[in-house]
Amino acid sequence: MTEGRVRVLMAKAGLDGHDRGVKVVARALRDAGFEVIYTGLHQTPEQVVNAAVQEDVDAIGLSLLSGAHMTLFPRILSLLAEQDATDIRVFGGGTIPDDDVQSLKALGVAEIFTPGASTVDIVEWVRTHVGESAVSGR
Repeated sequence: MTEGRVRVLMAKAGLDGHDRGVKVVARALRDAGFEVIYTGLHQTPEQVVNAAVQEDVDAIGLSLLSGAHMTLFPRILSLLAEQDATDIRVFGGGTIPDDDVQSLKALGVAEIFTPGASTVDIVEWVRTHVGESAVSGR
């Protein structure tokens, strides 16, 4: 790994089969200079966290359109805690109601991007909130 290069794992957890958005975000992050690992469709929370730990990533980006966000995000946060990997920032996007966005943030999800968020905003958020802390922590 190139020293100072931020690694982001992009994942589609659960039964959601819509992957256009996660691929667009993964490409935008890659084009901005981040190292991106995409796990593919239908990943379990265990698979996502295992991949994140094995790949030594700085962040996990979850894309959820299935309505299972109040189950999958907390499970991933719990598994990260069990793996002593709470330094991995978790962010995500999808069709998530505003009330649930606030609840997820209270649980420890760093940011949620809802439909219409620009890739420029997502890249800038990762650069600011993951990039600096990841590089300075190495």
